[in-house]
Amino acid sequence: MPNYILDEEQKSAYERDGYVLLREFFKPEEIGLLRETAQHDRVLDQSSFGRADGEGGVVRLSLWNHPTDTIYGAIARSRSLVDSIEALLGGEVYHYHSKMIMKDARVGGAWAWHQDYDYWYQNGVLFPRLCSAFIAIDPCTRDNGCLQVIRQSHLLGRLDHRLTGDQAGIDPERIAAITARLETVHVLMAPGDLLLFHPNTLHRSDQNHSDHPRWSMICCYNAADNDPYKPSHHPNYTKLHKLDDEEILAMGAKRFGEGDTGAMMAAEQDHSAASTMER
Repeated sequence: MPNYILDEEQKSAYERDGYVLLREFFKPEEIGLLRETAQHDRVLDQSSFGRADGEGGVVRLSLWNHPTDTIYGAIARSRSLVDSIEALLGGEVYHYHSKMIMKDARVGGAWAWHQDYDYWYQNGVLFPRLCSAFIAIDPCTRDNGCLQVIRQSHLLGRLDHRLTGDQAGIDPERIAAITARLETVHVLMAPGDLLLFHPNTLHRSDQNHSDHPRWSMICCYNAADNDPYKPSHHPNYTKLHKLDDEEILAMGAKRFGEGDTGAMMAAEQDHSAASTMER
């Protein structure tokens, strides 16, 4: 099968709205394998940590810098995904980090309104030439806390953030003014759908009060020529070696960090740094 290629309408939507939703980007068997692998991956589970949302809930996530030779790495390096990001950013990109968001049934916490670039700006990234790829592993509904975005909020530029629980978020007064003028969209997604969004796009999610989990994987990329000017807990430019899309299934159910102690060490370092820097 040929690689997925973004058309001009999709690229225009991203530039206009700050995000673009691509339905059925990943095949059901690819997402099924990802779900099965993640839910039975003890290393991924043991490397996870919680983020209090300031509303009495906690979101669990696991975060890593470099794509490994697993299904997680195969997805992050898949040609269709990376080529799509490069089409939006206008050139070569590298893997900035990935994370698994484990919003479990009945207990999964909320995310406050925030922009990703506020975190990455602190890491020495000069320009907002990054992109996040949100991959739905489970159905994303209003009941289980789907992602919400504010259309065209990327045009506001980088906004000041302050702590809400363990998370950094936007001042409620400013958010009220923004949502009075711009549209809030609940992004309903099926497994395998992909949302690409700008680092300055405001987004949040509610707590999961349903009986169904809402797990998702988010791969973040930085433009190669936007190399941070100082080191941080996320990597400077590192050549990204793309894989053919078929390699996703070829990886099988190899677990996170399996045969790769460097990946586990990186996850532990990311956990420590993320305690103060990441959501």
